[in-house]
Amino acid sequence: MSKVHVIDHPLVQHKVSLMRDKETGPKEFRELLDEISMLMAYEVTRDLPLKTVEIETPICRAQTKVIAGKKLAIVPILRAGLGMVDGIMSLVPAAKVGHIGLYRDPNTLEPVEYYCKLPADAEEREILLVDPMLATGGSASAAIGFLKKRGCRNIKLVNLIAAPEGVARVQEDHPDVDIYVAAMDEKLNDHGYIIPGLGDAGDRLFGTK
Repeated sequence: MSKVHVIDHPLVQHKVSLMRDKETGPKEFRELLDEISMLMAYEVTRDLPLKTVEIETPICRAQTKVIAGKKLAIVPILRAGLGMVDGIMSLVPAAKVGHIGLYRDPNTLEPVEYYCKLPADAEEREILLVDPMLATGGSASAAIGFLKKRGCRNIKLVNLIAAPEGVARVQEDHPDVDIYVAAMDEKLNDHGYIIPGLGDAGDRLFGTK
C-alpha cells in the first residue's frame, strides 16, 4: 500500500490557510501556490540518493555530498497543475517538464487523455505528478495509468489538498505510488468538491469562472 505523507510544516499550514480564504485573489493565490510547491518539493525530494565527491574549498580539499544524478521530471495535470511547476523548478532547475491533459467523458464519466507530452527519457526519471486538488482521485489515477503505459515506474503524486476518497482511489489503483499532500481535508460534497477545500483551484489560479 502506498504511503500518504502530510507535509504539515507551520509555513505550509499558514500559506494553505491563506489560499483557502475566498477573499484571496488570483495574484496572491498563484504566489502562495508557488511558495507551497517549493516547500513541499523540499520534503518530496528528501530521499534523493547522494554520492561523495572531492572538491577544493578556499581552505583545503574535502569530501562532500552531491545528488547522485537521479533525474527528475515534473508532470502537471492540466490546467491547475501548471501552478505548481515553477515552485518545484526553483529547487530542482535541472528537472524536465511534461504535461498531461484529461477531460471527463460526459457519457461514461471516465477520464480521457487529450494531451500527453513527456520528456524523451521519462521512463528513466523519477516523476513528480502534480495537481493542487486530489478530490475523487479519478484524474490522478488515470494520469498515473497513462504514465505507466509509457514505461514510467518511479512516480510520486504531489497534491496541495486531498480528500480521503481520492487518496483511497489512488491507493487502490496504484499501491506503488506514494502521495504527498499539504492538507488532508474532511470529505467530498455532493458535487465532488473537497470540504472545506478552497474551491476550484484552476478558476482561482487563472481568474476564470
